[in-house]
Amino acid sequence: MNLQSLIEQYIAFRKGLGEYQGSNARTLRAFGRAIGPGAKIADVRPEQVDVFLAGTGPRTLTWHIKLSVLRPFYRYAVSRGFVNSVPLPTMIPKRPPAFVPYIFSHEEIRRLLRMVDADQRRQICLEPVTMRTVLLLLYGAGLRVSEAVNLDRADVDLVGGVLTIRRTKFGKSRLVPLGPQLRPVLVEYAARMGGHVIVDTPFFTTRTGRRIKKDTLQHNFRFLCGQAGVRRVDGARFQPRLHDLRHSFAVHRLTSWYRQGADVQVLLPQLSAYLGHVHIRHTQVYLTMTPELLHEAGQRFERYAGKEVGHA
Repeated sequence: MNLQSLIEQYIAFRKGLGEYQGSNARTLRAFGRAIGPGAKIADVRPEQVDVFLAGTGPRTLTWHIKLSVLRPFYRYAVSRGFVNSVPLPTMIPKRPPAFVPYIFSHEEIRRLLRMVDADQRRQICLEPVTMRTVLLLLYGAGLRVSEAVNLDRADVDLVGGVLTIRRTKFGKSRLVPLGPQLRPVLVEYAARMGGHVIVDTPFFTTRTGRRIKKDTLQHNFRFLCGQAGVRRVDGARFQPRLHDLRHSFAVHRLTSWYRQGADVQVLLPQLSAYLGHVHIRHTQVYLTMTPELLHEAGQRFERYAGKEVGHA
């Protein structure tokens, strides 16, 4: 069986189950290209797999991610009789420490917004109001950066206060209700930008009316962080990223629920659905424990333990 043909067959199989992500498909197709267009799956050698897993740089978490994609693919191949043995490594190195996202404080977010308002540089291609609105949307609705830049005017219901998110990471669409503070921000932005609502008109645009690119947002965000003095001091490889606003949204939401005395275990699946996750375990990645969140969770446990002692 041709390797690349089997890869496409497997991708179609997993998509049919409604559970396959685009990143996994890209990894498998990259594996097929690395082995060669005419290669048969039965001829793939362990050393070829090792080269693909290693890549060109130092061993990182990517090595383990690639292996996690190849394992079920080869289980599929074995179960259908395309191969008898699996050329995957049996000695697995220790996983590197997981990357810890940066959780912005409320004061840091306010500083970033103030810096946007004060930013009058003419060489950038974004209006300050556009950058400000994007930041508020990423933090206020917990969107992925790609979801924000892919929004069309027709996807933003300013009257009902609902976003239609398409082309998501997991290949599913979802509706995202806007909070009472965020909806007026988008209404004001749309009014300032003007124009008629056309199906494929981008909601967020550059000064020239083109759809904003992720790299453009990232570049401007790094500049803002530098101007606002928002930097990591924990020695992490990456400085605060736009995507960390999504992490901050989730952590701040959880902290707020703890403070309100809400049943977090009941509400957690709702947060997962709001973020567009297929499984609740994906949401756990965003719930990074901060000292503030630990304090609120600890207080909740103390109140619970106190009641239990009282009933003993």
